Amino acid sequence: MEKVKHVTIYTDGACLGNPGPGGYGAIVLYQGHQKELSGGYRRTTNNRMEITAAIVGLEALKEKCRVTLYSDSEYLVKAMSRGWAQRWRATGWKRSKREKALNPDLWERLLQLCEYHEVQFSWVKGHAGTPENIRCDELAMQAAQQPNLPVDEGYIKEPQGKAP
Repeated sequence: MEKVKHVTIYTDGACLGNPGPGGYGAIVLYQGHQKELSGGYRRTTNNRMEITAAIVGLEALKEKCRVTLYSDSEYLVKAMSRGWAQRWRATGWKRSKREKALNPDLWERLLQLCEYHEVQFSWVKGHAGTPENIRCDELAMQAAQQPNLPVDEGYIKEPQGKAP
């Protein structure tokens, strides 16, 4: 039986305004190798970029892995480690009888990746000196500032008022 590789992934998302132009950054670490990933969208939310960073990091893996994924997003870490996202999916993407869960498109992709890979989500304090977290923040901010960013097709504007 072959040994499953253990990979470490750091992720971060950023938004210039929320909603606004956003970016994500991910760093995949394996046996001394490091791969940086980033991208962005012209109008999105910070939470969408946090989830997208985790998805992109996991999608970069070429085979089934054991993963420790570090994020400074309590929303992401708690939703995955406490089973919130699984519950939202089981109830038709509802947080409660009246309240819809946001970002079901991204949660679904992330849950599918976590069904394939063995992923442990760990919270890391943002802007607290962790080099990989700082670098992910830089990648996300740089991506959010790029010209001609694509549309985030899954971002649904909140019903209050029209987008500028």
